[in-house]
Amino acid sequence: MIDPASRTPGDDRLPLLKPEVLGEEQREVYQAITGGPRRDGPSPLRYMDEEGRLLGPFNAMLYSPAVGLPLQELGAALRFRTAFTKREREIAILVVAAHRRSDFEWYAHERIGRRAGLTDEELAALRGGRAPLLGDARERVVYEAARQLMDDGDLADPVYTEAVATLGRPAVVELVTLVGYYAAVALQLRVFRVAVPEGEDAPAWE
Repeated sequence: MIDPASRTPGDDRLPLLKPEVLGEEQREVYQAITGGPRRDGPSPLRYMDEEGRLLGPFNAMLYSPAVGLPLQELGAALRFRTAFTKREREIAILVVAAHRRSDFEWYAHERIGRRAGLTDEELAALRGGRAPLLGDARERVVYEAARQLMDDGDLADPVYTEAVATLGRPAVVELVTLVGYYAAVALQLRVFRVAVPEGEDAPAWE
């Protein structure tokens, strides 16, 4: 496994694309990302640099607009249009980020998670691959289902039954899709050697 600490912004395998060099289809992806719901309100993370180049997973989406456009739309749907609370969603995403040791994914969603109300203790447990002490039954089910999806690539009957009873079938469909999407994003980030933004600290993995 690649050591995340060995990666720096200069190691990115996909050079960051400046807005002025984008083709028509690339501009459509760029505008969907920068003009969509991610833009509403002050962002707790940096997904664009001073030159307007997209950071994190978004730069890769520009390289293949045919895939990048629906991919960013799926990501927006999962972040902004599911049945989950913000805390529930970020718990699931952070389980994926920790399992994959994805620096940028953790950097981004730790900050979003803090804004959603996740505590230092909860974040430390998630980063270490441990179950956080969650008082909410839905959050416990989201955590356990996300953990099992990452560990086993499946949901055992007891976990699936509890998830359906607690969350409902539509939310279970959304949760499985969310975990799969962020696992795919983490894979892209690793393959293309995407580091946290310059000047930011990479997570300290246990």
